[in-house]
Amino acid sequence: MTTYPPSAYLAPIVDKLAEHGWALQPLFAPQLLTLELAEECRKRAARGALAPAGVGRGAQQQIREGVRGDHIQWLESGQASASDRYLELMDELRQALNQGLYLGLEDYESHFALYPPGAFYQKHVDRFRDDDRRAVSAVLYLNPDWQVEQGGALRLYLADGSRRDVLPQAGSLLLFLSADMPHEVLPATRERLSLTGWFRRRGDGIW
Repeated sequence: MTTYPPSAYLAPIVDKLAEHGWALQPLFAPQLLTLELAEECRKRAARGALAPAGVGRGAQQQIREGVRGDHIQWLESGQASASDRYLELMDELRQALNQGLYLGLEDYESHFALYPPGAFYQKHVDRFRDDDRRAVSAVLYLNPDWQVEQGGALRLYLADGSRRDVLPQAGSLLLFLSADMPHEVLPATRERLSLTGWFRRRGDGIW
């Protein structure tokens, strides 16, 4: 059985990440899978499974809606067919990143993220101060027919001082180096869905 996406499709993503520290691949996920993942996210939200996301980690984690306003639930294998297929797809990408960039990525963690209209996430980086395992951040967007005027872009702050706004278009995958890329999520006028995750290596921090 042929896996999706094939290695030839993944190679340009790896090359872009190596050259720029970030990569955007439109239509990374098949349309049907993207629709199924969006429906799964909404189902979880409807039954109250998504909880307000915290800031920080461990005992220091706090709910601070003035910093971030998304609601999340972590993925685990066996929860749903669509999310299992997504995790398999991302493991293919993990292997491609290791083969191309020798990153030593050992696993991948991910959660559904739902931003209600008006919600945002202030500028931050994804790697914790006391845990350096997160190496590459990955965001798969689940929003069909997204328009520029609806807001909700993820704004990257690039090393050369410029900024790049990425719209949360359904099926698009955004990758960036977790420790090196400050970013923020801008408020939107409609509900904004994504799968946000991190490829992790063996770390040297305390956890």
